[in-house]
Amino acid sequence: MFDKLNLGDLGKVFEEIQEKAKKLQEESEKKIFTAKSGGGMVKVSANGKGEIVDIEIDDSLLEDKESLQILLISAINDVLKMVEEDKQKSAMNLMGSNLFGQQ
Repeated sequence: MFDKLNLGDLGKVFEEIQEKAKKLQEESEKKIFTAKSGGGMVKVSANGKGEIVDIEIDDSLLEDKESLQILLISAINDVLKMVEEDKQKSAMNLMGSNLFGQQ
């Protein structure tokens, strides 16, 4: 099975994977994901690194601390899940393109 394995070619494949992974990471970091809760009363945005970059809160929630906390937690969890799903999708695409020779 490994009789014709060329270590030089294997090194090139690893270099290509590293290059593509770096490019995907840079592209992912530029993405912005947004999640809403409470019918849009709370909106949280994060970049591809999972850093929260913006939070919008409807003024009507400012006097209801408990509801605000619940809606913030919900929106933050949703946006972080979106970021993680994007990372997993990118990793699967990277592995698929290298393992099966697709571009």
